[in-house]
Amino acid sequence: MSDDLQWLLLRKSNSYMVKGLPEGPIFSKEPGNLLNIHSHKYSGLANSKTIDVSDANGKITITTRKTKVSPTSVASARSTTSVRSRSGTRRALGVASATAKRGYRPDLRKSRSNSDVPTRHVAIGSRQMLDAVVLARTAALISAQKEPKALPPKKSRGKKAKTAAAA
Repeated sequence: MSDDLQWLLLRKSNSYMVKGLPEGPIFSKEPGNLLNIHSHKYSGLANSKTIDVSDANGKITITTRKTKVSPTSVASARSTTSVRSRSGTRRALGVASATAKRGYRPDLRKSRSNSDVPTRHVAIGSRQMLDAVVLARTAALISAQKEPKALPPKKSRGKKAKTAAAA
């Protein structure tokens, strides 16, 4: 089944869609959708080539879908590379950019906005490349795995608190 036909079947109703406001943007929770935007370009279900960054057992896994595999095979259709969270975001970025440099989903690497528009005025996702998206996703996963810092001890403030502490 072609990617376009899959998108036509999935675009109006699927279980991964997240609708916030009636006239607002539609988001998606599907695996393989790096920007979580419900569109054909970023869809993890309707594209034959997807890149997914996820967290599993304390490791960050970068999963790519193989294109020339039977649609009925599930486990053998995916190639998984795991990166330890201690390795940092740059290691995961290197794995993802090496995949992209081989020509895997080059449409996610190109910017699609005009060059005369400053970057700060461009809508989110229009100028981001695959590297920046993967770097942000892995940084968020690594920071979520870390232990939160302990709160500093409370200082006594005010005249009454200082006299009570001195006594």
